[in-house]
Amino acid sequence: MGRLALLALTACLSLSAMAADAIKGERKEVFGDVTVHYNTFNSTALQPDIAKAAGLVRDKHQGLINLSVLKAGKATDATVTGTLKDLTSKSVPLTFKKITEPGAIYYIAQYPVEQQEVRTFTISVETGGQAHSFSFNQELFPGQ
Repeated sequence: MGRLALLALTACLSLSAMAADAIKGERKEVFGDVTVHYNTFNSTALQPDIAKAAGLVRDKHQGLINLSVLKAGKATDATVTGTLKDLTSKSVPLTFKKITEPGAIYYIAQYPVEQQEVRTFTISVETGGQAHSFSFNQELFPGQ
């Protein structure tokens, strides 16, 4: 699973399989001492063995959102929920899977990507009895 952590971190920092939010250079939200790092990418960017080990589906029509939650700079447990809306306001719930590595915790959810379009992600993170929410727009593309 160490390779999954490395892949997830690499994807968060360097993949451009899906266009980045043009307004923000760094994909994070800060709520006091809680920081949420996030990124989205196409599931075909995962190596087959990594996807299988994490129970994820590799498909050109499947995207992934990857989050990590830090409290005072350290990985922390959280309850993560979210939705994905298209331009017609059709909503798809995001079901996050917790992946724990030594020194790291990731929350990953898959979502459908049928065609190129801009979608709105709304994410809620609860940790330490406090809930925080944020939204961002992302232009999504089916993979190759």
